[in-house]
Amino acid sequence: MVRRRKEAMPHYLYQVSYTPESWAAFMKSPENRRDTIAKFMENAGGKVDAFYFAFGQYDAYVIVTMPDDASAGAAAVAAASSGSVKSLTTTVLMTAEEGQEVMRKAAGLAYTPPGTR
Repeated sequence: MVRRRKEAMPHYLYQVSYTPESWAAFMKSPENRRDTIAKFMENAGGKVDAFYFAFGQYDAYVIVTMPDDASAGAAAVAAASSGSVKSLTTTVLMTAEEGQEVMRKAAGLAYTPPGTR
């Protein structure tokens, strides 16, 4: 696990696919999901940095700042358990500096691929 600066909370990317029933509800009564998701994330201790609807594999992309992995996971479980999404993927995001720390640590490790011993 990458050690994060104490003053910066980690960022997470949620990739969401809504159920057909959710889309039917949106068509009947269009709503700004960013506002709803922002309140939900605030209740989980976080903040929405960006919310986008999209075409393709996922219907929405949400980037949030959360206090920790447990809070991000709790938000994902609560959303998934609502029955309004058919899939939800959560990705931990790293800053460029955190990525560099990962690279430095990786440089000191030797991995043995399968079948090469």
